[in-house]
Parts: sequence; C-alpha cells; structure tokens
Amino acid sequence: MSDNKRLMQAKWNGVVVAESDDTVVVGGSHYFPRESIAEQYVVPSSHRSVCSWKGTASYLTLTVDGRRNRDAAWFYPLPLPAARQITGRVAFWKGVKVSPAAGADDAGSGGLLSRLRDRLAG
Repeated sequence: MSDNKRLMQAKWNGVVVAESDDTVVVGGSHYFPRESIAEQYVVPSSHRSVCSWKGTASYLTLTVDGRRNRDAAWFYPLPLPAARQITGRVAFWKGVKVSPAAGADDAGSGGLLSRLRDRLAG
C-alpha cells in the first residue's frame, strides 16, 4: 500500500465520477475517499466478493447519461486489519479510467475537487 498525493480522477462515459489528491494505491488500484465520489452517479449493488486479506467487498453500479456500468466500483465496509488504510475508500474497474487530472499540478485545474473547494471557500 502506498499513499498518493497527486490529483487523480476516475472517469467513465466521459464524466469525472471521482477526484482526489488523497488516494491509497493497493495492487495497482487507486482507492478514493468515499466523499470524493460524485454520489449522483452511484447506486449500491447486491454483489459481494471476499479477499483473504482485505475482507468482504461491496460494489457500486455507475449510471452516467443513461448508461449503466454494473459493479464498476468496490469498497470494503469493514476491511481486515491488514487493509485498514482503505477504510472509507472506493476503487474502480470495468472500463473506468483512473489517471492524473489534467493540470494536476495546477491548483486552478478546474476539476471537480477544485470546483468543490471554490464552492466551499466562497
């Protein structure tokens, strides 16, 4: 596990569904803080899976512009002790592109996080 402080985005169907400069990387997947997820695009799924060292994963389905991506995000509601760093975090797969945000080194990048910070500040 490693912490990442670079501004990262998760995009699907041309829309940013998550953005944060505080992701945790586990096995090549960026785990975004739950509060950085654009909640209007996600709904809970009934799908579950089990990892021997992380615990039981729950899934989220993305819906963007009428298109659904079933179980495209996952999280561990109660991760096992070895995976405690991903508590309250969500990762993506199934065609969701996770990459550094354009202008990630520019505080005025205009991304979701920057817009939220601007809204909260003023």
